[in-house]
Amino acid sequence: MLLSRRGLIASLVALASLPSRAMALSGEPFPVFDSDEQKIPYKYRRRDVDYPSGEPAGTIVVDPKDRFLYLILGNGKATRFGVSVGKEGKAWSGEAVIKKMVKWPVWVPTPEHLAAHPALAKWIHGMPGGPQNPMGARAMYLYQGDVDTVFRIHGTSDLSFIGKYATAGCISLINVDVIYLYDRVQIGTRVVVLPG
Repeated sequence: MLLSRRGLIASLVALASLPSRAMALSGEPFPVFDSDEQKIPYKYRRRDVDYPSGEPAGTIVVDPKDRFLYLILGNGKATRFGVSVGKEGKAWSGEAVIKKMVKWPVWVPTPEHLAAHPALAKWIHGMPGGPQNPMGARAMYLYQGDVDTVFRIHGTSDLSFIGKYATAGCISLINVDVIYLYDRVQIGTRVVVLPG
């Protein structure tokens, strides 16, 4: 069947008028949309970049000043992610190692969270993983030696945080990015957080 020019144009207009459908990642117990990337500023979208570094491939480097996390690929390349980092007075720097990795982690408010937001006391024994959980789809727990730093690299559903100093010290990525990162690191991955 041949389609006339008028028919083609009418079909394209009809297609364009359909609501756009975000694709949810498969295999997740809660919706995670790959289209979330389009909702954050362009400069903070995940991409491979030139990043000369003395760190070996597989290392994570966090640059709080510019709100980027780099997964070192080697040969002067890295995958760069936009992140949210600690607010003034909450940031930290140094080296750590990922010693625990969790999908859809439970979140327990810290004493600082409870002091600032007493209503969070209902979660003192933990908020189950899910879309409302502030740790998002994945968490990587950072240790120095055998000591849990209480800092995490984790997801977030609040896209407005990306590119800002907005956390209590953790490094957060949009959920689709934290899943991507989680799938490319392992227990024992070295994390370097640069001074901010």
